[in-house]
Amino acid sequence: MKKRVDNSKKNIYLLGSSSMFNDISSEMITPILPFYVIALGGTGLAVGALSGLREGLASLFKIIGGWISDRTGKRKSIVFIGYLISLISRFLLFLANSWQLILGLVSFERLGKLRDAPRDAMIASYGGHRGRNFGIHQMMDTLGGVIGIVIILFLFWKFNMGFKSIIILASLIAIFSLVPLFFVKEKKFVKSSKSIFQGIKEVDGKLKYFIFVTSVFTLANFGINMFLLLKAKEITGSLIAALGMYALFNVSYAAFVIPFGKLFDKIGRKKVLLAGYILFFALAFGLVFFSSIFYLILAFIIYGIVLAIIQSNQRALASDLLGKMKGTSMGFFHSVIGIVNIPAGIIAGLLWDINPTIMFMYLTVVAFIAVILLCSLKEGNEYKKNYFTE
Repeated sequence: MKKRVDNSKKNIYLLGSSSMFNDISSEMITPILPFYVIALGGTGLAVGALSGLREGLASLFKIIGGWISDRTGKRKSIVFIGYLISLISRFLLFLANSWQLILGLVSFERLGKLRDAPRDAMIASYGGHRGRNFGIHQMMDTLGGVIGIVIILFLFWKFNMGFKSIIILASLIAIFSLVPLFFVKEKKFVKSSKSIFQGIKEVDGKLKYFIFVTSVFTLANFGINMFLLLKAKEITGSLIAALGMYALFNVSYAAFVIPFGKLFDKIGRKKVLLAGYILFFALAFGLVFFSSIFYLILAFIIYGIVLAIIQSNQRALASDLLGKMKGTSMGFFHSVIGIVNIPAGIIAGLLWDINPTIMFMYLTVVAFIAVILLCSLKEGNEYKKNYFTE
């Protein structure tokens, strides 16, 4: 028993290491993208579209990645291909000379997210403490984000390095995300001969409702950190100060993700997730009225806590509701949420161009609706079975 659990943890940490190196690379690029887009003539709508497209178009491939892994019985190879696509597209981003091309290349980079469903299905297969396991993976992923943002802060401060030089360096670091995958041991599972449409049709009813709830919430929580970055730059007049606040966001995220994952396992998925939704509602409501530097710093920290509660725990709750075609079901979960990111980002961008306050009012209303919908979710006792049987 002890050896099995240790081997499972080893695989979690190896998968987490791949995510960490990938996120070091990603977070060296992500926080400079809104400024890069604006510098090339883009508007708030372009930034909103960027935020939505980063998840949206790529999500069409998440379910395909999950379904292929179910059909072939191979998950690790799909994960490897996903990281490889992200690596190649980041090198191509170096060639971008217009904000439209940036949007196209960032969308292509997110095709690498076809790895998400098979990777999450692998994590779900490594023992019963799913909140903890997903929390460990998310923590390592976020730790990579902290390292990435610290690196670019240093590069801007010490060397005044340009955007394209940072993109090349980030692309080179992404190569290391492929290495840990060679040592991951994949559990065998029964292949499925069903079509992708049959797999979607057989998705559990509770999971379908949960996907609906998270989709509504995603209309508000589409990645507001990009707009917070623009707000921070506007108030402080300093790119380095804005990136410093973004670093606080990543530190907050990394510090709380495992504790909330363990709490998620212990007291139930819905209670903790509801707290995260309510905290986001309070954050959005506060941003309607406040724009001081102090409150903006607090907003970055609170948003980190919100994502620490929500990101890995939504995946863990969804994994409790998977049927036989686990990769397809997880892919369906990721895909729907990702697709919703496209209109979410565009709507927010349009409202931002009118008035940022109107955008935050919109987020507040949508978040409140999501809280009400989540209250109606029937969770069941899956987390108790998983927590107390290992």
